[in-house]
Amino acid sequence: MFFGRGKKSKAVQPEAAEQDTVEAGTADGGAPEGGKAKGDFRLAKGPWDVSEIDSQDGYLDLGALLIQPVEGLQLRLEVEEASQRVVAVTMDLEGSSLQLQAFAAPRSEGLWDEIREQIGESVASQGGETEEIAGAFGPELVAKLPSETAQGLQGFRAARFMGVDGPRWFLRGVIGGPAALERETAAGLEELFRRVVVVRGDNPMPPRELLQLRLPKDAAVAGQDGAPAPGLAKPERGPEITEIG
Repeated sequence: MFFGRGKKSKAVQPEAAEQDTVEAGTADGGAPEGGKAKGDFRLAKGPWDVSEIDSQDGYLDLGALLIQPVEGLQLRLEVEEASQRVVAVTMDLEGSSLQLQAFAAPRSEGLWDEIREQIGESVASQGGETEEIAGAFGPELVAKLPSETAQGLQGFRAARFMGVDGPRWFLRGVIGGPAALERETAAGLEELFRRVVVVRGDNPMPPRELLQLRLPKDAAVAGQDGAPAPGLAKPERGPEITEIG
């Protein structure tokens, strides 16, 4: 597994590879080692709350998120230029990407229904369209925005938005690249998403506030000249995301 750092601009449009078709489907999944299935949809599928695993051994600790490394995985932390805070983590695998953000949520209700509507409005305002599909983690959105290809032809960029409401947190994943539309290609990223563990913490936070991410304590970062340290991926800017604040 490789680890690098990236930057996040202020744009609010989802970016991904240009594709031609949208396929809907479902996927099966079960609890990871240490998970405690309790009957509801999320607890049968993941992602997980830190209280639902028996040990954090084997996870990469990013603060609000615990990630299970797999062979070939590349991670990039997305940094907001204005504040220099880490606002997302992007997981690159087999030519596609999964961008993760975790937010505080109300104790009594979820955010995903409202956020899907807001994403649709944002995409429509940019001349794009969305389609709600039955996904591996419940209702999802596939968004397509007009774009010009490298050959100068009219095409579109596609991104697949997944959302899961947990205990006082909300986790959003944005799949980019071929996996945004090809469900078989997305299987590896879906499995990574279901294995994510959210560390909400006990501090009071307003709904929709980003949970704090950070670089792992034992990870090196690129040097001042921009060259990556040995064993790290070259830092890149991650996919842009639609804000929910």
